[in-house]
Amino acid sequence: MNGNGGRIARGAIGVAISVVALFLAVRQVDLDGTAKVISSAAPGWLILMLALQLADVTMRGLRWQRLLARIQHVPYARVLDYLLVGYLANNVLPARLGELVRSHYLGDREGLSRTTALGTVVVERIVDTAVLVVIASVAILILQVRGVVASAVLVGVALTGLLIVALAVALVAHRLPGADRMVASVARWPRVRDLAGRLRGGLAVASQPRTMGAAVGLSVVAWAASVTSFAAAGQSIGLELTIAQATLLCSGIALATAIPSGPGYLGTFELAAVTIGNVLGVPADTAFALALIAHVSILGVTSVGGMVGFIRIWRRAPAAAHATAG
Repeated sequence: MNGNGGRIARGAIGVAISVVALFLAVRQVDLDGTAKVISSAAPGWLILMLALQLADVTMRGLRWQRLLARIQHVPYARVLDYLLVGYLANNVLPARLGELVRSHYLGDREGLSRTTALGTVVVERIVDTAVLVVIASVAILILQVRGVVASAVLVGVALTGLLIVALAVALVAHRLPGADRMVASVARWPRVRDLAGRLRGGLAVASQPRTMGAAVGLSVVAWAASVTSFAAAGQSIGLELTIAQATLLCSGIALATAIPSGPGYLGTFELAAVTIGNVLGVPADTAFALALIAHVSILGVTSVGGMVGFIRIWRRAPAAAHATAG
């Protein structure tokens, strides 16, 4: 199967996952009851939720800039543009293809290899997931949650461990036994060798302790803002969540949306909210209403920001030095 065929297949699978997840979520709720809950939402809490979501995005932009700084300085406003365009692409494309989109535009406009930019995105995603599973695990311990939610978080912990090991191996691969033979074998395909070298150039930011410390710290701040935004969304409809409950809800939904799905994580977001809400004793109608409020708000913030970012990027000429970089 060629590259386009593979992308189409992944996209189709993602859309199918979203459709099934949305069906499973909707069948558990009374849509009229959900509509009544949403109509009662307090504007003041909704404004606070929006402000916290904006804070979350700004911290994520700063985190990516810190990772990129080990390779090339890119002004924060530009990094935020590329990040938001990637988020916009995730809202309209399946299977998280926005990560490739933001790497492409950053590389194209800043004279940096797109593959190297993608390497920093990989590091960013690993750091983000690691922080996410830690806070989810803490929430589970505090709330003493069992069953499918706890199992899902444990799977996330295991996968994160594998990702960290894989990243470590990628960084030290040239020192491993048999590395010389591997390099000689890859040398027969110069394009593959060049792309691997550029990708490793991006991954290498993970070997810088201060850079990784800053990335972890900014991830904690970003997730704190996200968790608090879920608490504010709950307050807007009269649902008083504890910090631990809001943390489990936020982190559980984030882990669920890590599964490649349709555009905008439709379905997986809502199903995770209803499932976790059931564990926390939240009525399905209320949990579904909270999910819709938070999801629509997140899509709105990232879509509007992404459109503004795209206009700014479109006005910015491609870097001349990057005419042939991969």
